[in-house]
Amino acid sequence: MIYDIRQTTSYAYGSFVPFAAHVLRLMPLSNAGLDVLECDMIIDPKPSEYVVTRDFFGNATTHVTLKAPHNRLVVESRSVVQLAVAAAIDPAATPPWEAVRAAAHSTPSLAPRSPAHQIFASKHVPIDAAFLDYAAPLFSPGRPILAAAIDLMTQIHTDFRYDPAATDVMTPAREAFAFRRGVCQDFAHIMIGCLRSIGLAGAYVSGYLRTHPLPGMPRLEGADAMHAWASVWCGERAGWQDLDPTNAIRAGGGDHVPLAFGRDYSDVSPIDGVIFDSGRHSVSVAVDVTERAEA
Repeated sequence: MIYDIRQTTSYAYGSFVPFAAHVLRLMPLSNAGLDVLECDMIIDPKPSEYVVTRDFFGNATTHVTLKAPHNRLVVESRSVVQLAVAAAIDPAATPPWEAVRAAAHSTPSLAPRSPAHQIFASKHVPIDAAFLDYAAPLFSPGRPILAAAIDLMTQIHTDFRYDPAATDVMTPAREAFAFRRGVCQDFAHIMIGCLRSIGLAGAYVSGYLRTHPLPGMPRLEGADAMHAWASVWCGERAGWQDLDPTNAIRAGGGDHVPLAFGRDYSDVSPIDGVIFDSGRHSVSVAVDVTERAEA
C-alpha cells in the first residue's frame, strides 16, 4: 500500500518572536516494512539554520533556528510511503511473559531498540501500583506475552472513553488513568505504564492513521491527526509488537504508518523547542493520509 501523507502545523503568535529554535520529528524513515519513496518539508518563514540528524532511537530529527522576527510559523511535511502489511504472529505462540520479563532485565544490549530502555519509568510514564493492579489479572502464570498484552489493550479500550476535551499533552498518565478518558497519547501512556509496572518493556510509537477507511469499515479514532500507540517487546524472536489501545487493534494491518519510536511522548513530540514571545499563541494541526489507487 502506498500512502500520501501531509501534515500542516500552523502557529500564530501574540507578538513578533525575535528568535526561535525548534526540534521537528515529522519525517518518516525507511525501516522494516516501511519504504519512504518521497519526503519533503516546507517551513515558512524560511529558517536561518536547518540541520537533519537522527536521534538515539533512530528517528529523523530536524533542528531549525529562526533569527528574524516573525509572528507566525507554518511547518508542512509531505511524504509518500509504501507500507507492507506485517505477517501476524500467533499470540499463543509467543513465550511466557515471565520469561520475556527476565530476558528484558538481563539483556546486555544497549542498542536503540533494546528492551533495556523501555522497562523503567520515564518522563510521562511512571511505575505505579494502580497500573500493576489493573494489568496483573491478565498476566496469569505462564501466559503467552502477546496474548496477555492484547487482552490488556482490549481492556483499556473497553474501560476508557476517547475524549479529546478531557486531557492535553501535559496531562500525567496517572490523571488520565483516574479519569478513565483521554486521547491516543493517554491510552498509549497508560498501556506502557501497565506493561512496565509488571516488569515488561513497553515503548511509545507516534505515527498516522489512514484518514479514509476502506468501504464498509468504521472510521478509526485518531484519524485526521497524529496518532500514537504502544509497542510491547515479546522476546528475541517476536521482537516488538505494536498494539493500538485507542482502537483495540494490532497496528500492523496497514492502517498505521509509524513515524517515531521512544520511551514516551517526550521522545517523539512532533515539534518542540524554545521561543521568545511575550503574548499568547495558538496552534492548529491538519493531517491527511490517503491511499493511492492502484494503477
